Amino acid sequence: MVQAIRPTGVENLLGEEELIVSKTDLKGRITYANDIFLRMAKYSWKELMGAPHSMIRHPEMPRCVFKLLWDTLQTKQEIFAYVVNLAKDGSHYWVFAHVTPTFDERGNIIGYHSNRRKPDSAPVERIKPIYKALCEEEARHPNAKDGMRASFDTMVGLLKQQNVGYDEFVLSL
Repeated sequence: MVQAIRPTGVENLLGEEELIVSKTDLKGRITYANDIFLRMAKYSWKELMGAPHSMIRHPEMPRCVFKLLWDTLQTKQEIFAYVVNLAKDGSHYWVFAHVTPTFDERGNIIGYHSNRRKPDSAPVERIKPIYKALCEEEARHPNAKDGMRASFDTMVGLLKQQNVGYDEFVLSL
């Protein structure tokens, strides 16, 4: 049985010019990870290959953001998001992610590609309280699915209140 990794509160920072790259299959299982991903996540190539990309999901990262990500990708669109990831040793690192579907010659989605870079600190500080509120909403519900739906509705309400789409919201932070 795999033990849950406990966050330590230690933050690792990507270098200004570094880029994390990964690819997954249709189910989100890792099929490629560059050396920077291995170093930041603190997993070996062998541990990552075939593993679900969600293995690096930090508990302070709202599940509803990943629902939005998957919903967007399945419409053949790209998405940008601020994400906090959890490394194998319990440390964490923030990224500004750009995730795109990968297509075959007939336009069918055959996988996903993600580039992540070091985010500016100001947008991260603005997103932290929003993510905290979304995680709190998720935790208020008896099961993860209900919590994720409720936090997703909260996020959609926030976007409507600000009269912006998700991409515009993220890029305005």
